[in-house]
Amino acid sequence: MSTESVERPSPARMYDYFLHGTNNYPVDRVAAEAVIGRVGQTLTRDVVWENRRFLGRVVRYLAAECGIRQFIDVGAGLPSQENTHQVAQRAVTAPRVIYVDNDPAVAEHGTRLLTEQERANTAILTADLRDPAAILDHPDTKALIDFSEPVAVLFVAVFHFVRDSEDPASILRAFRDRMAPGSYLALSHLAVEGSPAEERALMEESYRNATAPMVYRSTAAIRSLFDGFVLVPPGLVPTGRWRPDEADAPSTERMYAGVGRKP
Repeated sequence: MSTESVERPSPARMYDYFLHGTNNYPVDRVAAEAVIGRVGQTLTRDVVWENRRFLGRVVRYLAAECGIRQFIDVGAGLPSQENTHQVAQRAVTAPRVIYVDNDPAVAEHGTRLLTEQERANTAILTADLRDPAAILDHPDTKALIDFSEPVAVLFVAVFHFVRDSEDPASILRAFRDRMAPGSYLALSHLAVEGSPAEERALMEESYRNATAPMVYRSTAAIRSLFDGFVLVPPGLVPTGRWRPDEADAPSTERMYAGVGRKP
């Protein structure tokens, strides 16, 4: 692992800390506690747990109801409970899963947690979503993912770390162009709507020295990330309200999420 990755807080390891995980370093814990101190529990642990539950519901829906058997989880973060392959394998036999994160700690910790049987159908790549070819053309991706068949690509709570100057639309286009008809895109993103201006400023400042910035977008801008896909019901909604397990499930409304199908 590079010295820089340990000396600077990582969003993936901070996310793990918010989930009460142990795969993080002092620099991450200090940064995470600073964020909690500035903006409180709602924008940290509440949003993170809400997002984690969204991931589980999405994978369950795609596997159980849509028959998807292969997943690319980009910006996966450090392993936690209810990981993509664990949720999927309860609905379909031997799902194939690629996890991707630009933090080497994800592959280092995650690979150790996979059983021998899981390693036959699961791989963890250290790559950056800003370089789609490094993911799509990686030997492990080619070995596990058949792009002539439907695939689900998951960008859960990751695009708000991508600057406008890094052209998020072109990143998504690169993935969409490889995906067969009947494939799905799942995405959640911090939204301007529902997030007070002062709160957004505090979050942006808190992540200024992290390995990736914090970028809020309007719901219209988030919806545009689904260009080329048809949003499935209920559309783009606050994360906690996307097909909740309970009709009156609470939502922080700080993050919006949706799932789109490629026609």
